[in-house]
Amino acid sequence: MQAIAFVIMFVGLGVLGYWLVGRVDQFIASGNMLPPEQSAAKMQISRSVEPVAVHRLQEVSQPRLHVRAKPMRILAVGFAVVILAGALLLALPVASRAGTATPFAQALFTATSATCVTGLVIYDTYTHWSMFGQLVNLSLIQIGGLGFMTVVMYVLGFTHHKFGLAERSVMQEAISAQHLGGIVRTGRFVVSLAAAIEGTGALLLAIRFIPQFGALKGIYYAVFHAISAFCNAGFDLMGVNAPFSSLTSYAGDPLVSGTIMALIICGGLGFIVWEDIVRYTWHFRRYGLHAKIALTMAAVLIIGGAALLFVFELRNPEFAARPPTEQLLTSLFQSVTPRTAGFNTVDLTKMTGASTMLIICLMLIGASPGSTAGGIKTTTFALLILCIVSVVRKREYVACYQRRIDDTTIKKAFAVFFIYMLLTVGVTVAVAHIDHVSLRSALFEAASAIGTVGLSLGITPTLSVPSHLLLAFLMYFGRVGCLTLVYFIAERIVEQPNHLPLGNVVVG
Repeated sequence: MQAIAFVIMFVGLGVLGYWLVGRVDQFIASGNMLPPEQSAAKMQISRSVEPVAVHRLQEVSQPRLHVRAKPMRILAVGFAVVILAGALLLALPVASRAGTATPFAQALFTATSATCVTGLVIYDTYTHWSMFGQLVNLSLIQIGGLGFMTVVMYVLGFTHHKFGLAERSVMQEAISAQHLGGIVRTGRFVVSLAAAIEGTGALLLAIRFIPQFGALKGIYYAVFHAISAFCNAGFDLMGVNAPFSSLTSYAGDPLVSGTIMALIICGGLGFIVWEDIVRYTWHFRRYGLHAKIALTMAAVLIIGGAALLFVFELRNPEFAARPPTEQLLTSLFQSVTPRTAGFNTVDLTKMTGASTMLIICLMLIGASPGSTAGGIKTTTFALLILCIVSVVRKREYVACYQRRIDDTTIKKAFAVFFIYMLLTVGVTVAVAHIDHVSLRSALFEAASAIGTVGLSLGITPTLSVPSHLLLAFLMYFGRVGCLTLVYFIAERIVEQPNHLPLGNVVVG
């Protein structure tokens, strides 16, 4: 009954948050209203010209980015509302196992980590949070993984609510859909697919957890870890064995490790890719360009990352002492989880420096757009590589799979990459300075936060509140999306003239 009451309450908070976002959006949009004297002048003009002329005047006077910026505002503010609601719930005494109130700063960090499906935690999820607190975290993970607009629109769909153009635009941005048409149907597909994959994963995990923890607890653990893995969150309840141990006790278990890896990969492919997979099954040639690039990069990064980690860790005595099958399994798992799940089956602090640097790179790359994962995204990384190749081969355009890539898309890819790098380096230096930790640990923590991964070298609980706030900002930035947040902050952009004198700049 406690769980049912909690779910009803949290859905109510989600609908309330959606309503508040709408009110905030109207308030922000009201800033675009004309002053009274200009409004009166415009009214006078409208009485003296034809309706067609008024329509054209309105088209010219309205900023071009207003329609596009509105969904950005709703997404940015909406995630903040969900995080704040979760933090308030986690700060309640009932949310902690000890029955005492959790400091709001720590509750806010945990809520941000859960909603942004990151997995960085100050407290061990099992030992600190009660059943209520765990369910709050699990709900935040599910809402954050699917996108709060997806969940709200799916719930409102049962009330036969008619979705307007603005709501559909927000939904399009939330799941990175390429087309606005059929977006409600796509939203239902997203929720149905997530439920099917998470349910299958829970059934497989229950085979191992029920004999180990009992029927009810085993089912609960299976559902919790299936949702956490598919949403690429990295939250776990294995503190029942040892605090902050993650899945290290299952390093040689192919059932648990394999299921978690499959869930991570499924969640990280993105729902755009899954639409093509469901529609065209094994006919890869019929897939869209986005799906082809995403699947190719996922395979290259997983296999290539596993091979490099295996080679790098051969110099590690602890790794070399493991059986060969376990070496392969742990190498593959550590290659999958940085993109961007946050589980680990080995002690990351004991890995070699080369392996640590490789994991940092994988965390920054992340998974595919429109997925439950973060990072700069595999397609962004692929476009950067393709652009370099086109420059080396002196081609006039970037192409892939017999398709030319638009120049605007290439510019966005480079913008995303450099913004991520600047923020990562900036927070790394700040955390290292504030808490006097090594640059290696600070860089690992910053990359994990902005990539919404959740892996850590163990310094998260020891950091100060300013560092926690910086990491929370990176998690929020990584989940909401680089361009979404930039468009939200810089809503009004003065467009430059189409034709400017050509200037020459020497590069290289």
